Amino acid sequence: MTDTEEKIIRIAAKGDGVTASGRYAWGAAPGDTLCADGTLLPGPHHVTPPCRHFGQCGGCQLQQLDEESLADFVAARVSNASSAQELGAELIAPPHLSPPGSRRRASLRAESSQGRVVIGFREARSHRLVELSECPVLRPEIVAVLPNLRKLLIKLGQSQPKKGKGKPGKHAHAKLAADIEVTVTDQGIDLGIKGLSAEGLMLTELLLDFARDHALARLTLDAGYGPDTVWEPEPVSITLSGVAVPFPPGAFLQATADGEAALVAAAKEWLAGCATVADLFAGLGTFAFALAGPETKVLAAEAERAAHMACKAAVARTGLPVHTAHRDLFRNPLMPDELSRFSAVLLDPPRAGAREQVERIAESTVQRVVYISCNPASWAKDAAMLVDAGFVLRELRPVGQFRWSTHVELASLFVRQA
Repeated sequence: MTDTEEKIIRIAAKGDGVTASGRYAWGAAPGDTLCADGTLLPGPHHVTPPCRHFGQCGGCQLQQLDEESLADFVAARVSNASSAQELGAELIAPPHLSPPGSRRRASLRAESSQGRVVIGFREARSHRLVELSECPVLRPEIVAVLPNLRKLLIKLGQSQPKKGKGKPGKHAHAKLAADIEVTVTDQGIDLGIKGLSAEGLMLTELLLDFARDHALARLTLDAGYGPDTVWEPEPVSITLSGVAVPFPPGAFLQATADGEAALVAAAKEWLAGCATVADLFAGLGTFAFALAGPETKVLAAEAERAAHMACKAAVARTGLPVHTAHRDLFRNPLMPDELSRFSAVLLDPPRAGAREQVERIAESTVQRVVYISCNPASWAKDAAMLVDAGFVLRELRPVGQFRWSTHVELASLFVRQA
């Protein structure tokens, strides 16, 4: 190696390779050589990306990493967040990585130009779309429906009213722009299209034929006033810890069943034997149904009304010891006296964290806290408040369910010192 060549020693938080001198290189892996002209000589951890769109599509940043270095990246994102706030984690478990082809939900974009429709993710640092012809991250049944969905959207796009003062004519239709939500549910694919309308018998029949031909679980259209169900032959549900829960259109769901299982397993292990648990930001009940049982009663608090009602309906049907509460925990967090009635608290907030709620937990007498997070940076700031209040960070479990992405999740256990 010459003076103008440097080894890549680590992968930074946004996915770039970094040398000891601080030079950055996109698409690098640990052990690669960065030359003076910016080119890379692949090292022992550099593999051929499995997707033809890698480097253009902004969905993945790390397909050049082998399994070992990908696991190291996920672990480092979590451990670095912990050490940055001096949390003193007693144990950081090996990372859990979800396998390829396991992501069960996706938010895609569809746009048209001159009669051609593109469906995919945006390019990195660009508004341009990459047309997906394959995706090794998504469940195969999601990828399989895209080609015919493009054809459907062309016909729908031609029916949309054109804005502005253009003269009516053969091509006087709006340029199509729609958001596509796809989720694999118990009944099959739940497909939501936002930004389009379908008025008239012909278009309605077109949608129904598409849904029937592709055995969709549900098809919804949202023209700007909320989702309108076009097709749903039987109520759509998602099974959480053996409980079939109604699945509202667009509801939050862990990205992979595999990643969900890893997070749930951690919560069940850490909270075994707790008589009462407050599940905060409970969503559909991902953790509530896993924890509830003969020895454990659970409060499931959630602000989003549709998710709350779905969880409540599942509780009513199963009779599990779960009490549901419709509550905005940002504006109205559980107070210390309310929290002190519970043996433990589990929280799984949005990416911004839950500062107000964590402050109240720190002021309570709760002895055990399980914090699930999809953002190590906001988690670390919240965790510092718990540590300052006398909690010890007993264990951290990194989870990489957004495979080949810099997006990392974690499960953590805090126990109050005696």
